[in-house]
Amino acid sequence: MSESAVHGGEALARAVEAAYAQGGTDYSLEPMVLEDDKGAPVGRIKDGDQVVFCCRRGEREIELTEAFTQADFPYFAREKMDDLTFAIMTMYHEKFKDLPIAFAPERVTNCLAQVLSQAGLRQFHCAESEKYAHVTFFFNGGHNQPFPGETDLKVPSPKGIPFDQKPELSLPEVAEKVKGAVDEGYDFIVTNFANGDVIGHTSNTQAKLKAAAVISRYSSQVAEYAREHGYLVAITADHGNIEKLYTKDGKPDGAHTTNLVPFIVLDPQGRDIALRDGRLGDVAPTVLGVLGVDQPADMTGGSLILTEGITNKKMMLMILDGWGFGTHDEGDAIYLADTPQWDALLEKYPSCRLSASGEDVGLKAGKAGNSEAGHSNLGAGRVVAQDDVRMDNAIKDGSFRANPVFAKVLEKARQGHALHLISLLTEKSSHGCIDYPLMLAEMAEGVEEIYLHIIFDGRSTEPGSAPALLRMVDGKLAALGRGLIVDGIGRGIALDRDSNYGRIEKAYRCLVDGAGTRYRQ
Repeated sequence: MSESAVHGGEALARAVEAAYAQGGTDYSLEPMVLEDDKGAPVGRIKDGDQVVFCCRRGEREIELTEAFTQADFPYFAREKMDDLTFAIMTMYHEKFKDLPIAFAPERVTNCLAQVLSQAGLRQFHCAESEKYAHVTFFFNGGHNQPFPGETDLKVPSPKGIPFDQKPELSLPEVAEKVKGAVDEGYDFIVTNFANGDVIGHTSNTQAKLKAAAVISRYSSQVAEYAREHGYLVAITADHGNIEKLYTKDGKPDGAHTTNLVPFIVLDPQGRDIALRDGRLGDVAPTVLGVLGVDQPADMTGGSLILTEGITNKKMMLMILDGWGFGTHDEGDAIYLADTPQWDALLEKYPSCRLSASGEDVGLKAGKAGNSEAGHSNLGAGRVVAQDDVRMDNAIKDGSFRANPVFAKVLEKARQGHALHLISLLTEKSSHGCIDYPLMLAEMAEGVEEIYLHIIFDGRSTEPGSAPALLRMVDGKLAALGRGLIVDGIGRGIALDRDSNYGRIEKAYRCLVDGAGTRYRQ
């Protein structure tokens, strides 16, 4: 057996090729598990082991992380592992804030909510539960607790049914709560309408059209209500999504876009307001300017309002999640849907366009925006470097090696505990990069057991590319002289984001029990 073969990549590559021959695709590959000469699965996760979930994004990583870390997890029975370390690369959800997080969100000083609080203004933050963290934690610069004078309200999202079966989600309830805050006279109100992103991620075209119509109706209703009650209202979005219905090959498209997003101003005084185009980091300075609050020096964005003297005692910021400017044709959900109220807002009130993707929101050039980046930039009033940029920079400048979370995990692994690296097999996905587990394996000198658990991508990688990537990883492990690839499973199973916990159980049983199709070196 060659030195390369003992690291498992060649064996799994052959198993994947056999699955391809049976019609399998990377995204949906069922679990495949390495077994030893006696038929026992190799490299299973057990109590006392050290695990690093090497994905870096958020919504697709939540369910598997829950299965390993949540004491009250209700979806399937699990072995109790009180001494398992489960470290995550970034904070996938606020519920994981107490886990070891290698690249925890950086706290933004002098974010909008903090500056308004220091000015003595009362503020109200409201969204349904699917996007509640975005108008609180992310909008507030990584701060977990509300600032003095801030009231946060979460409306539960629908439970027990697929979201595309209820395209309106909980927007009617959110709208009523926000109008109630208007009645109470808060100085600043920020709300998120989740439908464009949540329904935009599904493949149900009719649900997307219905969601767009609902957003049109309620955005106009709430904005006009606030304007009539003395609020200057700004309507914007955090990124694009729902507007793009189809991929280039005509399949339903549920991905975020790089499209520009709207910024509309409804002025209760009916003044002639001139706006300029900009980016999301310009929204917070605009709010401060309207409310007459001084902009701190580290808030480097600039007001979108060109007209001098535009101030108002109260302001509302409405964020339409996943609502970008589309192609205005048969592939554009907002164009196709029944949206007369939205059309009227654009026609009646001054508007401009904002960049919500790539380097303008702290992501890599050309990369589609996302809700975390969008809300952090909206609340920070500046460009906030996002996880992928921060992590790539950490590799380049050497700080990845000095990360204290990694150091603690490796220290314990060197004491005789196995190290498990759950890794997405890709070089360029927003959810991860194979460079991360390879770097950790390089850092793990002195660790006797290092196991790589592969999640096949099938989205940001070319179809059928997994065997070549596995052989590449195998060669790099051989060069290090350590590490063993022990299993593989499709991203559509392990990284489910639609509450299909039967898929998550498959992934969990693979990682813990060795359940899956067996193969050997």
